[in-house]
Amino acid sequence: MPISPDSRLLVTGGAGFLGSHVVKVLRERGYRQIVVPRSREYNLVDRDAVARLYHDATPQVVIHLAAKVGGIGANQAAPGELLYANLMMGVQMIDEGRRSGVDKFVAIGTICAYPKLTPVPFREQDLWNGYPEETNAAYGLAKKLLLVQAHAYRQQYGFKTIYLLPVNLYGPGDNTDPHTSHVIPALIRKCVEANARGEQTITVWGDGSPTREFLYVEDAAEAIVLAMERYNDPDPVNIGSGQELSIQALVTLIAELTGFRGQIVWDTTKPNGQPRRCLETSLAKQVFGFEARMPLRQGLERTIAWYRRSLADRGQTPVSVSPVHSG
Repeated sequence: MPISPDSRLLVTGGAGFLGSHVVKVLRERGYRQIVVPRSREYNLVDRDAVARLYHDATPQVVIHLAAKVGGIGANQAAPGELLYANLMMGVQMIDEGRRSGVDKFVAIGTICAYPKLTPVPFREQDLWNGYPEETNAAYGLAKKLLLVQAHAYRQQYGFKTIYLLPVNLYGPGDNTDPHTSHVIPALIRKCVEANARGEQTITVWGDGSPTREFLYVEDAAEAIVLAMERYNDPDPVNIGSGQELSIQALVTLIAELTGFRGQIVWDTTKPNGQPRRCLETSLAKQVFGFEARMPLRQGLERTIAWYRRSLADRGQTPVSVSPVHSG
């Protein structure tokens, strides 16, 4: 059945960072029946709760964004928890979707699924050419298995699943918790906080040499909705900006934009994570017309402004947090 504004859509994780932006794009495009389940009502790790969700929502299309995520520190501290939660959520959502007769399932993978030493830029065909970087392998493999399940279910049951591989996301609404946040929100919080407290140093994990690629969350949301509407093939598709940046250069840029003029201390006793990350993104443009639009500097300026507004809205002042990692 063709997707239309009358289609019933289920967006897991739709109240979260990426999900809220996806729901916003869907509403702007005229979709009227969007179900956003909350974890307090539907624990997607529990099979019965997943079955109940499908019974209650009766979706025709599922966008599965719900995930348990974190940076290098979180991945090192709880790899088993991250593997189990993400694997069980994804496997059960796909299986119950198939049993419920869903027309289309959009699965979101992760750049962490790529092998540690993938040639740059990462091409979709390189996905199986090695083991992921050790610090986030459990999470990456849990999400990667959903691609295997998607292929198996398409072959045996004719169940239509598409699989997208986004890079590191950032933007307004991001998670700034010092224990679970990724590098951009962690750096922004650290620099803003240091300024407020008059501190002259911030500490960052690693040596600054790894490279990363970053995608503004609104661009990512646009890509997901375009893929839902236009893409139907089994092959995975990279979602990114195609721009590679070292962590050292990122730290320098965020320090400049936040007005932090102190010293950057590199804690080389901590892991760097994957040496390089940058995607080949031409397939997304070719098959569903997506190209990233937000320049990194402008996106960071918007994210910093959002963070400062969020502090002011809550009447809060920055407090001391942990050193920033490069995940």
